[in-house]
Amino acid sequence: MTHLNRRRFLTISAAFGLTGGAAQAGGVMRWRGRALGANASMILTGLSEAQAEPIFRTVQQELTRLEAIFSLYINNSEIVRLNATGRLENPSSEMLEVLSLSASLYHATDGAFDPSVQPLWLALAQGGDPDKAQALVGWENVRFDTGAVRLLRPGMGLTLNGIAQGYISDQIAGVLRGYRVENMLIDMGEIVAIGAKPGGRNWQAAIAHPDGRIVHHVTLGDRALATSAPYGTTLSAQIKLGHIIDPKARSKGPKQTLVSVSARSAAVADGLSTACCLLDADKARSVVTEFDGAELEYIT
Repeated sequence: MTHLNRRRFLTISAAFGLTGGAAQAGGVMRWRGRALGANASMILTGLSEAQAEPIFRTVQQELTRLEAIFSLYINNSEIVRLNATGRLENPSSEMLEVLSLSASLYHATDGAFDPSVQPLWLALAQGGDPDKAQALVGWENVRFDTGAVRLLRPGMGLTLNGIAQGYISDQIAGVLRGYRVENMLIDMGEIVAIGAKPGGRNWQAAIAHPDGRIVHHVTLGDRALATSAPYGTTLSAQIKLGHIIDPKARSKGPKQTLVSVSARSAAVADGLSTACCLLDADKARSVVTEFDGAELEYIT
């Protein structure tokens, strides 16, 4: 069973706190809910309550739809069906888009980002045979096209938890743009900041360690920010093994304790912040430059 401390470590400096559900404060509409099992929130400015209500309803519907693709905890989701049988017929365009980006991240990071690590993750978390599970890890045995996603070795499985929250954040931003919302701060596990907060200034975020220590501040204008800390979530209360596992050398553990990446896309920032935890600092900086507009904001 996974022991959860805090998955993400971003304190949003938005000049006001978030409350449950949707609330209004002087033209600022605030919403809080759940996405992929984690806390999620949004701040929209320049809207009335009547204008925001249908937007929040559409956002919730979109979250439900996306979770039915990417969640490992919904019985009939696309990824659960894929892992159960090793094959997913007629995958959604969203699944294919995330797998395509995953392939790019895999090659750029020399295999540090590898969604096929799922069997190893489960073995370590649940007391299984890690050597047997290690043999099932290998992105080279994943195939996908519009017809199907195929896992070529029996027993393989994928996790997209290192990228899906960022992708969902991007998708929700797209929904809001469709409603012509110009100023927004979205936190669906990763951050998307568009436009400005009340008063016209850019949104700001403070990056903090799991113990709450703030180590860096970031100003965000039409950008996304993702932060990963391997030991913020441990695989069990007894095993001091972080949730970000090296797919090629599990015993070595992560090389970084906290990584924060900004990019135009939250999915890119999410995948890079996850992978860079397994890279030395120089390699991490080099990898981030391969993705247009991405910046390594903090690494330690």
